[in-house]
Amino acid sequence: MLDDVIRRQLAATLPGTRFDGLGKRYGGKVRDTYALDEKLFLVTTDRISAFDHILRQTIPFKGQVLNRLAAYSFEKTADVVENHVIEVPDANVTVAHRCEPVPVEFVVRGYLAGHAWRTYRDGGRMLCGETLPDGLRQNSRLPNPILTPATKAEEGHDEDISAADIVRQGILSQGVLDRLTGYALALFQRGTEIAAERGLILVDTKYEFGKRSNGTYVVIDEIHTPDSSRYFHADTYEELLGQDRPQRQLSKEFVREWLMAHGFQGLEGQVLPDLDDAFRVEVASRYIELYERITGESFVPDVHPDPVSRVRDCLLSAAAAV
Repeated sequence: MLDDVIRRQLAATLPGTRFDGLGKRYGGKVRDTYALDEKLFLVTTDRISAFDHILRQTIPFKGQVLNRLAAYSFEKTADVVENHVIEVPDANVTVAHRCEPVPVEFVVRGYLAGHAWRTYRDGGRMLCGETLPDGLRQNSRLPNPILTPATKAEEGHDEDISAADIVRQGILSQGVLDRLTGYALALFQRGTEIAAERGLILVDTKYEFGKRSNGTYVVIDEIHTPDSSRYFHADTYEELLGQDRPQRQLSKEFVREWLMAHGFQGLEGQVLPDLDDAFRVEVASRYIELYERITGESFVPDVHPDPVSRVRDCLLSAAAAV
């Protein structure tokens, strides 16, 4: 039945917005952000990206899942690290404090998966200044969670960077880096605990931070969503690891795997394939599954036939209150 709801929404997704009267607009890979005075209006669209490319097709309800799951995760971690959220007035909209973004993504890894595994498989034993021990297999748990930062690129691929180089290049002072590293590891620990309560393993994730006008550093963007995180199912982890079989996972990795199977990995000369409708429905279903698994709540989608106009009305109302 859920798949039928998703199919009906294939022609009524939120591909993007471009509204006047809401301040300066910035279009990211997934979010459209409007800056007005000291507030940001973040619109989480139904766009999906992989290998630093925005795919041409949208995913029904993906924006709603990300926005609502981020709001849930921000609430569950507010006692660990302050966040930028003011309110969530719409399924796709978050009103937040305006911050100066920190130009580093704080990627925390607890397991050898994804990019880290591909580096290790190809012989690498050093990742962002962190030494990886010999004898690990794909998806092995690391001795301790590690920080593998990346610089945030305006265009193209984000670049791995070590903590030492962050300081050496003057991107952050040692004191600020240490503070934000502590925040990232504490958030990862809380995310791990929340996931475990739901029978999941938080494999890896990224955190972004910003500095408010009062000098306070807060966590921004999104946390613990399928776009920013990778999850394994805990009940089959050890069995599948012992058999060198792929893990059952809830993340965006399966989209990357689909693209690689269709000859695309974001490399020069490769042609970005189109997502067929059946796969779009599958992606939407997996996003919704993760939302329900993490929150323990049923996902009730907003099936407005014109989500762009719905979001516009919400933003204009919120802006009027500024």
